[in-house]
Amino acid sequence: MLVALDGTVLLMAQPAMGRELGVGAARLQWTSTGYLVAVAALLVLAGRLGDRYGHRRTLLVGVLGFGAASAGIALAPTLPWVVGLRVVQGVFGALLQPGTLALLRLCCPPERLGRAIAVRTGAIAVAAGAGPLLGGLLVDAFGWRAVFWINVPAAASIAAMALALPPARGNADGRRLDLAGSALLAAALAVLVHALSRVPERGWGGTAAELAGAAGLFAALVAHERRAADPVVPRPVAASRPVAASLLLLLTASAGLFGTLFSTTFRLQDALHVDPLGAAARMLPLTALMVLGAPAAERALRAQGPRWTALAGVALLVAGIAGLAGPGGGGGSVPATGAASALLGAGFAAVMVTATGTVVGDAPAGYAGTVGGLKQTAANIGPTLGIAAAAGAGTHGALPLLAVLAALGLLPAAALPGIRPAPRPGPAVGGA
Repeated sequence: MLVALDGTVLLMAQPAMGRELGVGAARLQWTSTGYLVAVAALLVLAGRLGDRYGHRRTLLVGVLGFGAASAGIALAPTLPWVVGLRVVQGVFGALLQPGTLALLRLCCPPERLGRAIAVRTGAIAVAAGAGPLLGGLLVDAFGWRAVFWINVPAAASIAAMALALPPARGNADGRRLDLAGSALLAAALAVLVHALSRVPERGWGGTAAELAGAAGLFAALVAHERRAADPVVPRPVAASRPVAASLLLLLTASAGLFGTLFSTTFRLQDALHVDPLGAAARMLPLTALMVLGAPAAERALRAQGPRWTALAGVALLVAGIAGLAGPGGGGGSVPATGAASALLGAGFAAVMVTATGTVVGDAPAGYAGTVGGLKQTAANIGPTLGIAAAAGAGTHGALPLLAVLAALGLLPAAALPGIRPAPRPGPAVGGA
C-alpha cells in the first residue's frame, strides 16, 4: 500500500512541485522515470538478497530507507535533489517489495495463502484508488511536500511490525551471487523501462535505438546465464512452467489495463472536457470491483483452479476494454463507462490473485524472494508497456490494440495448472 499510494499521490503533486521549483513538465517527468527505472532494475536482485540473507532483514532495510528518502525529498531545495532522492527511494522500494510476498509464503499455511494474497490485492487497489484523492487534499492543504511526509510514519509503522516477526534464516548455502548476471539484468531492465517510458514523448521511432540496446543486453544476459554456475535467475525458477506463465499473464494483463486507463483518461479530459475528479469518479467502479473481486477470485481459485480463474479474468478484462471502445463506453455514457470499468476491475482482480498465488505458491523451495522480485518486475514493466502502446497507437487505435494485447494473456492462462487438491491444514513452512 505504501508503494502504490506513493506512486499515485505523486501525480497530483507534480504540478505544484513544478511551480515551486520553477521547472517544466519535461524535466519534472524525471521524478517518475528515475524512480521507475531504479525499482524495475533491482527487484530481482533484491529478491535474491532476501532469499540469501532473510526477507525480514531486506524488508526492514527497504522500508526504513524508503521512509528516509521520502523525508529527504520533502526537504529537497531543487529538482536535481528531488530526482536523485527519487532514484534512492526506488532502490529501497525494490528492496522492500519482494520480501512481502516471500513472508506471506513463509507465514501462511497453504490453505490460507490465497486469502492473504486476496487481502493484499484489495489493499493495493484501495491505495491506488485513494491516491489521487488523498494527494489532491494534501497538496491543496499543505503543499506538494506533504505527499512525501506521509510516507515517514507509514514506513516507521511497517518497520515496527516487521520487527515483531521472528527473524527468518536466509539461504546462504555457499553459493555466490552472480554479480555479472545481476549487472546485466539490471542494465537491460533499466534501458527497457527508460525507453518505454519515453515513447509517449518521442514515439517508437525515437526510442528504437534504446529498445535495440535493451534487446542486446538481454541477449548477452541469456548467453551469460547459460554458462554461469549460479545464474541470477536460478535454473529451478527459470524451468518452472507455472511461474513463467504467471509472469507473462501479469505482463499482458497489466499492460492492457494501464494502457486503457491512460487512453481513457486522456479521452475524458481532452476530448470530453471532464475535470480530473469527474474522470476519476467515472472509473471508480474499477477500484470497487478490484476490492470486491479479490476475495471472489480467491474462492474461484480454490474451486476451479488457476487455469479457469485466469481465463475468466482475462475474458472479463478484454470485455471491459472492448466496452470502453464501443459506443458510449469511452466516457460519452456514464453508465456504459461505469459498467466497462467494473469489468476491468473484476477481471484484473482475478488475474492478480491467480497469478500472484501461483507465483508464490509454486516458487521452488528457497527462491520465494526471487520469484517475488520477478513478479514485481512484470507488474512494473506491464503498465509502462501498455502506456507506450496506447501513446504509440494514437487516440483511435489504442483500445483495439490494447484489447489484443490483453487477449494474449489467454495463452499463458491456458498453461496454468488446472484444479488442484485442497491443501491439508498444517503449520507454516519454514516459519517467519
